[in-house]
Amino acid sequence: MSLIAKGIHVRYGTREALRGVGLTALPGQMTAIVGPNGSGKSTLLGAITASLPFRGQVSLNGRDIGTMKPWELASQRAVLPQASRLAFPFSVIEVVRLGLQSGTAGDRPEVPMQALARVGLAHYADRSFHELSGGEAQRVMLARVLAQVWAPVEDGQPRWLLLDEPVSSLDIAHQLQVMEIARAFARAGGGVIAVMHDLNLTALFADRVAILAEGRRLAFGTPGEVLTDDILSRAYGCALRVSAPPPAGIPYILPHAASA
Repeated sequence: MSLIAKGIHVRYGTREALRGVGLTALPGQMTAIVGPNGSGKSTLLGAITASLPFRGQVSLNGRDIGTMKPWELASQRAVLPQASRLAFPFSVIEVVRLGLQSGTAGDRPEVPMQALARVGLAHYADRSFHELSGGEAQRVMLARVLAQVWAPVEDGQPRWLLLDEPVSSLDIAHQLQVMEIARAFARAGGGVIAVMHDLNLTALFADRVAILAEGRRLAFGTPGEVLTDDILSRAYGCALRVSAPPPAGIPYILPHAASA
């Protein structure tokens, strides 16, 4: 069981945003997609989630997503977009229940409160969603997608979290909290694909990293294999130096004003 994208092409008018990109994500792992602005990260996730037109093939747990009904997709993967706007005055708990209604745990009314507790917002259940800060709203939306695929493995099949910049509005403590939640979901047998901007968080949490540049996949592998001076400098168009401080040996990335 896996999530496989093959030969993905996406065009916006005359601009080709993705040029034959492929990606294989495995359950039990977190796969990060990184790259500079405009490299095609969110576009690739949009193709994987079937939320935009594309050429190529995407299979989810052995099935072509083009043959799957919306309710089948919703039962196997939950999508956290970059931003979510609500036109109606929902309370926080009502927003999280939307995920429950889309997923497979609809017979477990306790799940939304458990999901809110997991993101540290159980005491916000009755508040208006529109009163929240950007970071609080982002965590509520994470609770919504967690409620949708609450069990990382169900009926012997992995469930998937597909996250587009899940920590973009968060302070460092909540960034770590969200990344720990995603990693725990993967360690429990689910699969996670996350579009990321922070290379240090990517190095710390991801099992595999796909680096995109100009609509193509530049590199794919473990953080240690692909987060290198050469690959990152080519991807981002500036001199980057990767260091591995003792004792953990987890790489961290520092920008330099000029090449060494």
